[in-house]
Amino acid sequence: MDTVFETHRPRLMALAYRLLGSRSDAEEVVQDAWLRWHQADRDAIRDHEGWLVTATTRLGIDRLRLVRTEREVYPGPWLPEPLTADDSPGPEQHADVAGQVSLAFLALLEKLGPEERAAFLLKDVFDHDYAQIAELLGHTEANCRQMVSRARTRVQAERTRFAVAPDTHRRLLERFMHAMHRGDRVSIMALLAADARLISDGGGKVTAVIRPLDGAQRIADLYWAVARRTDDATKVRLGHVNGEPAMLRFHAGRLHSITTISLDADGRITQVLSVLNPDKLRGLLS
Repeated sequence: MDTVFETHRPRLMALAYRLLGSRSDAEEVVQDAWLRWHQADRDAIRDHEGWLVTATTRLGIDRLRLVRTEREVYPGPWLPEPLTADDSPGPEQHADVAGQVSLAFLALLEKLGPEERAAFLLKDVFDHDYAQIAELLGHTEANCRQMVSRARTRVQAERTRFAVAPDTHRRLLERFMHAMHRGDRVSIMALLAADARLISDGGGKVTAVIRPLDGAQRIADLYWAVARRTDDATKVRLGHVNGEPAMLRFHAGRLHSITTISLDADGRITQVLSVLNPDKLRGLLS
């Protein structure tokens, strides 16, 4: 076994996943980095971790440019592919970890350009200094500072600004889950902000809302209609996806969808993200 590469694999996977928002794409990038590592003259490499991070970042940027083109013609909204799922309702991972890989955060990163996204992640998530980032990306430090500053501004402008305690998040999600499963429009609307948005990703493979749905009334009407068509083979329960509380919906024992929510300071749901594309759910709970 290549102990050097395996030692750094978790960090490389964490970087590639945040760059791409896709577990399968990240795994391919890390595999490509492994191939390059084995083709390199390792005796001439002084900083193994630095070399591997650089290779993974550059491969990730190339891959991101390719998949962004593919995502432009994706059938309906594209949402990140979950990295982990747990069907236990117990305490979630540390909030800072969940915040770095939550589906909402990864969806925000989709609005950044490939190099801008890489610079932002390397600085704010992986704590690289600007000299390292400049060398890795082949830009000046001044350019890298500008990229990170622009990225921070864009992310902070749209990211939920109010931290909600984990137990509050879980409790509100549970109430939403039960109201949704019953199709209780009044209860659903009471939990939603007036301008709440629902985004669902079916990938053209299963029935899903093909464009973002805005407004508490429209979202409540949708879940009312879905509940009327739900049969006894459908079960829903709390779990965790990427370290944050999530609703896990099963049909005939198979994972059918995962849903996460974002909350404002008043405890109202501002965003609902649902991943239904079976390709993105495959293997999550196996």
